[in-house]
Amino acid sequence: MSDIGYRAAGIEDLDAIVQFQVAMALETEELDLHRQTCAAGVRAVFSTPALGRYFVAAASGRIVASLLITFEWSDWRNRQVWWIQSVYVAPDFRRQGVYAGLYQHIRRLVDDEVDVGGVRLYVDRRNSRAQQVYTRLGMNGEHYVVFEWMKDF
Repeated sequence: MSDIGYRAAGIEDLDAIVQFQVAMALETEELDLHRQTCAAGVRAVFSTPALGRYFVAAASGRIVASLLITFEWSDWRNRQVWWIQSVYVAPDFRRQGVYAGLYQHIRRLVDDEVDVGGVRLYVDRRNSRAQQVYTRLGMNGEHYVVFEWMKDF
């Protein structure tokens, strides 16, 4: 979409990002996030850059999508790997290439950074639509299965 702009997020985008995260948790996992806890988590990223970086897509001044990049050190590559997390596109902007544009923005940044070796993400195995999008963008899910253990909160 030509009228969509992509950029690093700033603290002024906090409310939109929190709104997206709360909506995504409810939509994808039927999880009702505690808004204040989520806001503190988003704020922590802005105040501690080592935790990650948010990026947003904006249309006519409205934030319509966001994602979070977190960092993993790869000793195999002697470079960072950027993990794409917390992807959300506003419902009225879905299926219009907004995520693809945001992903291409990230890819260009990675291409310009000699200390970054690539990008990864994880996706719920039931989310076939997202998997199709990631495949179309040239990503593959052939190498790893992600296991996790999370404390209850």
